Amino acid sequence: MNTPQRPKIAVVGLGSIGGIAAGALAAAGKGDVIACVRKPISRLIFEAPGGTAELPLRALTDPAQASPVDFVLLCTKTQDTPSAEPWLARLCTAATRVAVLQNGIDHKARVEPLAHGAEVVPVIVYYNGERLAADRVRLRQGAEHDFAVADDAGGRAFASLFDGTVLRTRLGSDFTTLVWRKLLINAIAGPITTLTLQRQAVLRRPDVQALEREILAETIAVARADGAKLYPDEAERVLETLFTFPPEAGTSMYFDRLAGRPLEAEAITGAVVAAGARHGIATPLNRALLALLRAISDAASQKKK
Repeated sequence: MNTPQRPKIAVVGLGSIGGIAAGALAAAGKGDVIACVRKPISRLIFEAPGGTAELPLRALTDPAQASPVDFVLLCTKTQDTPSAEPWLARLCTAATRVAVLQNGIDHKARVEPLAHGAEVVPVIVYYNGERLAADRVRLRQGAEHDFAVADDAGGRAFASLFDGTVLRTRLGSDFTTLVWRKLLINAIAGPITTLTLQRQAVLRRPDVQALEREILAETIAVARADGAKLYPDEAERVLETLFTFPPEAGTSMYFDRLAGRPLEAEAITGAVVAAGARHGIATPLNRALLALLRAISDAASQKKK
């Protein structure tokens, strides 16, 4: 294994989230960054608020080419997690940490069975990333931090990995609250931008904001039942955070629909509906959104066959 001063880092999934993470680490010279991708690339163009950098990047296209690393950043969509298992089998040992940069609330449950004994570190992502081409990504920042992780050994190791990069990490002692707080944002931004086929400017419409508050009221009730310790004015805080992102920003679900890919609906809206069912809380708005998102996602899946 490499020394802690120069870690070896594999990024599985070089989309909007993985591309930004890889670009931030490579730009800051934080380690030896390896991209695990389907098609070969030799560089990454990283557009950040401070400027654009063209970075050389080592890429692997076959898990058989991989060897153990210190950190894996798992950045696939949640529904694509099983496809990462061949990579994890080659990249992981008991000394490896797998940081899961995905949406939803069940990071460990999804990934631990595939991690071959490596430590799984759940990571909540706040930055807005856009993949402009196979080798080009754009970072937009809005919230006060770009990552949120638990204040434990794994979370602190992840935060240390990104120290000195453009991406900011928050440590928190109550991860349940942190993960639900991000899901509240995703539960309104993802479905609304996807169903309207509009970027985040649509979220600022007064009539849409009224709908957002109704969805949030439903989702906050579920989150509290699931153990999240939320503020009395949590809905207004969520909207305040959401509106720190520029109107031209998209969401990952919106970009997936534009590309004709299946949607990450189950990990976002589906997670709210499932938790509501567990706790006996009605979620009619989320159920309606989920039905519409599933219809879009199923049609995209059929086209891929």
